[in-house]
Amino acid sequence: MDFGFTIAAYAVAAVLFILSLGGLSGQESAKRAVWYGIAGMAIAVIATIIGPGAGLWIMSLVLIAGGAAVGYQLATRVQMTQMPELVAIMHSLVGLAAVFVGFNAHIELVRVAQIFTDAGLPYPQPEGPLSDAAYALSGSLASFGELLAKKTAVEVGILRVELALGIWIGAVTFTGSVVAYGKLSGNSSMLPFKIDTAAKKLPGGHILNAGAAALSVILLIMYLSGSGGWTLVLLTLLALFIGYHLIMGIGGADMPVVVSMLNSYSGWAAAAIGFSLGNDLLIVVGALVGSSGAILSYIMCKAMNRSFVSVILGGFGGPAGEQMAVEGEQVAIDADGVATALNEADSVVIVPGYGMAVAQAQQNVAELTRKLRAQGKEVRFAIHPVAGRLPGHMNVLLAEAKVPYDIVLEMDEINDDFPDTDVAIVIGSNDIVNPAAQDDPNSPIAGMPVLEVWKAKQVFVSKRGQGTGYSGIENPLFFKDNTRMFYGDAKASLDTLLPKID
Repeated sequence: MDFGFTIAAYAVAAVLFILSLGGLSGQESAKRAVWYGIAGMAIAVIATIIGPGAGLWIMSLVLIAGGAAVGYQLATRVQMTQMPELVAIMHSLVGLAAVFVGFNAHIELVRVAQIFTDAGLPYPQPEGPLSDAAYALSGSLASFGELLAKKTAVEVGILRVELALGIWIGAVTFTGSVVAYGKLSGNSSMLPFKIDTAAKKLPGGHILNAGAAALSVILLIMYLSGSGGWTLVLLTLLALFIGYHLIMGIGGADMPVVVSMLNSYSGWAAAAIGFSLGNDLLIVVGALVGSSGAILSYIMCKAMNRSFVSVILGGFGGPAGEQMAVEGEQVAIDADGVATALNEADSVVIVPGYGMAVAQAQQNVAELTRKLRAQGKEVRFAIHPVAGRLPGHMNVLLAEAKVPYDIVLEMDEINDDFPDTDVAIVIGSNDIVNPAAQDDPNSPIAGMPVLEVWKAKQVFVSKRGQGTGYSGIENPLFFKDNTRMFYGDAKASLDTLLPKID
């Protein structure tokens, strides 16, 4: 009965997770989708703690309460701008869990084998029904131990492959996610050291990664041949190095893809945990997360004109050579000048970016939009696929500020309209409006599709100062004749601008 209840509950939870994932594809259905996910997770947790193998109730409840408390604190304190690094560090926990579960499965496998050997019984069990003695001995073990005790030689071999892969993928995910967190959080990182956003590799570069991967395969074969647990320890160390070196070799411009890619890795690590534990729900959920993360990474690479294989292998290839020099000077403008241009314009396109999120200026942007539309002007938003630090980052902020969905357009929908636009306002964006992506073949973002705001009649860039974007490269847009720099914090600048809009 316990097994029947657990299987049924897991089936319901799996359906809810699928509905949740599907609902997140649209802004209007996203809130409902989140509740589907919450309900599915609640059912899964309850079914697990009261199902087969239930025990250690006090420890289980303490751990659940502790995790809930930490999750609540994170959810209420973490700013929207910190979500990418939060996601990255959460991925690291999934990877670490996969490593622990894999080693636990190995230790339990050794323990069960020793128990059978001490009882004078063969292990793994031969094909066919268990002998009375083996059946009685397996029944005396705990839930997971009983499951292992009944496995045949082929099944034990498969389990060894599963746990080794789970450990390897989990270790790669762990160190890769920690490095991604450090690169995304910058000076605000809680790590004891700072990680530069630039792509960096050790001497030997990709040869080191390839060598570590080849050694990992050799160690896996040795482990499956019965060489002992030390092979798993070395396998883990190599995987930890690969995760670190892979992500260190990826530059800041590609970090949104990295977060999505690590999401995929964490899903496959969870699926490996599910295979090791014989948990169907973990397998289903891990496969969902792994496949959706991989698909999203591919979509983002396509949007950035990046090679999917190149990025996941730590930045193979890429442009080389000296970048084009930027000529001219940045010309500043005050709020009066921007207000005059907006009051005279008929069509306005607003390009939001990470700077808007940092300044929490979305409400001001929404108010500016309402004022301009009240004058009968056409106001639209242009969203780049990787604006901010995660896909959908800007869409969420604008939805929070009650900006109508129908005027929020994707890059492909609006890029051709810039030549007919009177005013383009760039708020806290840099790399996604950088013409060097089209003009400079040696630029780190060469070939990346960008919003062609420079084709508008006038361009105003709201920016704190003259610094570079996240990729660390200069933006020729800021030096063009039709561009004016509206310096200052985005929220403060808009506070000054709003009263001047008639």
